[in-house]
Amino acid sequence: MDGEGIALAHSPGHPLDEHLRAVARLAAEFAAAFGAGDWGHLAGLWHDLGKYRPGFQRYIRQSKDPDAHIEGRVVGTDKTHSAAGAAHAIRTLGPLRGELLAFLIAGHHAGLPDRDEGSPAGLKARLASDLAKREFDEATAQPVPADILASDVPASVILGGTAGFALWLRMLFSCLVDADFLDTEAYYDAGKAARRGGHASLASMKSVFDAAMQVKLQAARATGESVVNRIRAEVLAQCRAKGADPHIAPGFFDLTVPTGGGKTLSSLAFALEHALTHGKRRIIYAIPFTSIIEQTAQVFREVFAALGEDAVIEHHSNLDVDERKEDHASRLAAENWDAPLIVTTNVQLFESLHAARTSRCRKLHNLVDSVIVLDEAQQLPRDFLAPVLRALKLLVAHYGVSVVFCTATQPALTPRHEPVTNRLILDGIEATQSRSIVEEQEALFDALRRVDIRMPIDFAVRSTWDAIAEEIAGEDCVLTIVNARKHARDLFALLPQDGAEHLSALMCAEHRSAVIERIRTRLRDKRDGGDVRPLRVISTQLVEAGVDLDFPVVYRALAGLDSIAQAAGRCNREGRFDGLGQVRVFVPPHAAPPGLLRQGEQTMTEMARTQDMDDPLAPASFRHYFNHFYAKDDSNFDRGGVLDLLKHDRAAFRTAAERFRLIDDDGESIVVPYRKPGATESPVKYWLNELEKDGNARWARRMLQRYTVGTPRRIFEQMLARGEVEERAGLWLALDLLYDSRLGLALPDSPGIPADYVF
Repeated sequence: MDGEGIALAHSPGHPLDEHLRAVARLAAEFAAAFGAGDWGHLAGLWHDLGKYRPGFQRYIRQSKDPDAHIEGRVVGTDKTHSAAGAAHAIRTLGPLRGELLAFLIAGHHAGLPDRDEGSPAGLKARLASDLAKREFDEATAQPVPADILASDVPASVILGGTAGFALWLRMLFSCLVDADFLDTEAYYDAGKAARRGGHASLASMKSVFDAAMQVKLQAARATGESVVNRIRAEVLAQCRAKGADPHIAPGFFDLTVPTGGGKTLSSLAFALEHALTHGKRRIIYAIPFTSIIEQTAQVFREVFAALGEDAVIEHHSNLDVDERKEDHASRLAAENWDAPLIVTTNVQLFESLHAARTSRCRKLHNLVDSVIVLDEAQQLPRDFLAPVLRALKLLVAHYGVSVVFCTATQPALTPRHEPVTNRLILDGIEATQSRSIVEEQEALFDALRRVDIRMPIDFAVRSTWDAIAEEIAGEDCVLTIVNARKHARDLFALLPQDGAEHLSALMCAEHRSAVIERIRTRLRDKRDGGDVRPLRVISTQLVEAGVDLDFPVVYRALAGLDSIAQAAGRCNREGRFDGLGQVRVFVPPHAAPPGLLRQGEQTMTEMARTQDMDDPLAPASFRHYFNHFYAKDDSNFDRGGVLDLLKHDRAAFRTAAERFRLIDDDGESIVVPYRKPGATESPVKYWLNELEKDGNARWARRMLQRYTVGTPRRIFEQMLARGEVEERAGLWLALDLLYDSRLGLALPDSPGIPADYVF
């Protein structure tokens, strides 16, 4: 190659032809899972064709930087390489088939581009540029092996036709970038690559799960038979039976069980049985909020403890690297969901399904032949419901996926039409397309009725924090749930501090887990008469799912009926208290934050005027609630116009990804120096040191997930300007003095910012 020997893919000596063939082989293997191996093979074979350019070869030989191959890391018209393969695809396969591969190849570093959208960064404009033409001419003028340039025309078709075009292409993109990352990892660290795939099998996980459930059943029997334990056992048995039935085909399912009925473990039981019965490869368990994901992950870790720490992969967005800071190490460390059980967030799952970035898309092909459990399904975002349901329907129809909507308050996800024109405004899931896992739901809700709910007398009259604090202070054992982190701090400050506890997402996951365990211990001691101090807990909604707490009295700030039902699930949860537990809904001084909580509060206020809530926890009330919720005048099921952007004749992938944001201000994640009680220092600095030594240390990044706090962008910038955070290993670390042992991270007071809330 220009007198310099063989062409290289990576510094210092990774042969380019070997890399191209290896990526082609891997990408074809991944894509074969959904019948597109021929497309995956060509994408891998041509993705780095531009690296044959003499200018790029001189640069990569001179550089000692492992990031040297990443396009855009350095300036220079002779150092780009992703346009040549894209241009070759169009010239070889023609404009229609070739453009499909061109999207993948041109975006394998910078992310999927828009086709046009009037931007010079669009695919058409880029491939028409003089720079791209020069890149193609310089690369193909070199002695490229004939087997790399030649090809057969792909025969497999786009799954789902024009409606499925965008997801199919993104799935292929996932195959390409994961194959590229894995082969690069194998070159730089063969030992680490060899350790991949050492996860427990689903069969072994089921065996361990069955043993753990038997232990739980025996422990429940030892405490005496109760209605609650009997119903949980019945729900678990039905989930197992339905999952193991070979005559029940994959598809959509709903698991509707009252809060406290054991949904979390029962849904996992169904997923394990169903996966093994139908040959599924993994289980994806998605949860609405980052602030509650660690609770479910911890429950699963306890169940699968015998299989080791990596039996459950907890993955959310807290430590995703900003695309402007992505490097060789962070790309290789990005999760690709190759484990059998992934616990993640709705944000991570659904934004990845509409993403353009390589690190976000990398995992998508591992959704093929999976079981996706959507916990707290009522929290699916109304403003993006149309693209979310489109993606789920395509996954079920064409990618071997089964989806379980798991909730106590099943949302109305059926198709919706405009009242006058009858125009379809939400292409939902027909009632006949989804099957119930648990039967006789009405009887189940009646049997598990353990609380009495007292609604506000007047929904239009707001209370003061002082009045609410005075009422709470009159209770000996009470949980109060509010709608915002600032609300939790303000109310907590007004309470007598003896016996008071605070929970919010300003505390890192490890801190919250320690406080929740302390609360559980105190609840047990109070029931046994060993703790006479009052116990008054102020929390955001993070305790409303996946957190097993049992209070005699619960106060809930006004929100949606689904949130009120979740709060009720923390009251008399085990049926141990005499009579019914007491749930008291109050109208707080300030409206709920924008988004689902505000929409829910408004819907409840409207329903109060129409008197549709005689029995708030009856299934009929939930149907009334969700019909109101989805029929509001401001309902827009595709706020960003994402479906229109992703039509096959437009293909604006980059713009669609920018608009599909479940959280408007996802801000910045800050690593906090939380110390466990009795510890002399926080472990975060050790893990950051390990990441500085090896940026590809996924284990350290996973550990740090539990020591992070999300902050709004504007607040983060204020903290940065004041020197309250420092950069370590590409992450932000808060100063020690900013973290309070009771309240968590100290932020500047900034009410009214959406990202300041519990997300």
